[in-house]
Amino acid sequence: MPKTQFTGSAAVLLVRDVLSAANEWRDKLGFTYERFYGEPPSFVILRRDGVSVMLKQVSDPTYVVPHSAVTDVWDAYFWVSDVEGLYAELTARGATIDYALCDQSYGCREFAVQVIDKYSIAFGQPIA
Repeated sequence: MPKTQFTGSAAVLLVRDVLSAANEWRDKLGFTYERFYGEPPSFVILRRDGVSVMLKQVSDPTYVVPHSAVTDVWDAYFWVSDVEGLYAELTARGATIDYALCDQSYGCREFAVQVIDKYSIAFGQPIA
């Protein structure tokens, strides 16, 4: 019997306004989307290169709880091949920098941005 392989994953973030959130991810972080789901729209799948993020609009804003409200960890983390290049790109796009490019004790050079609903999204690259 062939071994099942995972072919991808996606963070799922709850948002107050799926249209505004998706457009921020597009404009500030370079993600794309093909369509919204639901009537009125309440769900979208964002993609950049080989990764995905899903945004789900909720009717009760108390359900939108970024990890930073509970602890000091990101809501999503992406490994990238050129973290310095991405930092320059996202800065030029006007992304809100949560913390600047730095080397971490766990062996990654990384930075984080803050997006709508106060989510912290980090991008890192292993230090060679």
